[in-house]
Amino acid sequence: MDLSLIQKDILITLITLYEQKSAPIKGEEIAQIIQRNPGTVRNQMQALKTSGLVDGISGPRGGYHPTTAAFNLLNLPEGAKNAEVQISRNGVLLHDIRVLKVSFTTLSYADICHGVIQISGSVREFAAGDLIIIGPTPVNKLMLSGEVFGKDESEKTVIVSIFEMASIPRKPISNCMSSPIKVFNTESVIYDALSLFVEEHIHGAPVIDKNNVLCGMVSMSDILRAGLKGASLQAPITSIMNREVITVDASTQLDEVIALFKEKDIGRFVVMKDNAPVGIITRSDTLRALQTLHV
Repeated sequence: MDLSLIQKDILITLITLYEQKSAPIKGEEIAQIIQRNPGTVRNQMQALKTSGLVDGISGPRGGYHPTTAAFNLLNLPEGAKNAEVQISRNGVLLHDIRVLKVSFTTLSYADICHGVIQISGSVREFAAGDLIIIGPTPVNKLMLSGEVFGKDESEKTVIVSIFEMASIPRKPISNCMSSPIKVFNTESVIYDALSLFVEEHIHGAPVIDKNNVLCGMVSMSDILRAGLKGASLQAPITSIMNREVITVDASTQLDEVIALFKEKDIGRFVVMKDNAPVGIITRSDTLRALQTLHV
């Protein structure tokens, strides 16, 4: 059975929320997470019900729940253990703490959205006013940002006022990288790099040889360090470039490169296709692609 992209997003979100809450999920909850009109979600739910992938429960406490056919279609084990998801506090990734479960306690109010976050590890270091980011989750790449306003140490839960929820777009970085790429050749000098950076308002570019093979990377920081050491502007660019360049393939997904930025702690990657550099992706590019999550 073939599902449209929106039907797959709805079904994955429904399964994720249902396994978190073990209760019927309202269409409005799903619409808020995937940022779609509630009427659109309701219409798609009818199609999913007709296909036997979703069941509906009427009444004030009613909603939707996935059927066994939905789990089978998406190759998901029914009743699977909740995945552990990373959490950052005040901009710092907490390596010894993972999110086990998120339960939404309010969703129907126009200006309030609260959630209870169950974690593995101690909640003692969390304090009221802490800004947190949770995610991405492994299935639908959901991320949440909010502010802590309470905690329960006995239950290992943190109570959060949620500012935003967003799902990382399912698209390769080739859709958000800077391209066509600005490059230097091995004959370029430091002055060439400085001129290009000023004219193009960029801070780094790769160096290639005559066969379009990547040789290194030079940044504005490299130029400044060379200047402080008294290097001539006519010195070859190869004398200051970084020869250990970390690259990513153009087919790499956005969520993967976001994780790589955290792991490698650098500002940009050279994007490669068919063994040749085709673009640059920076942390700012990924933020623009996300468009939300201001914490």
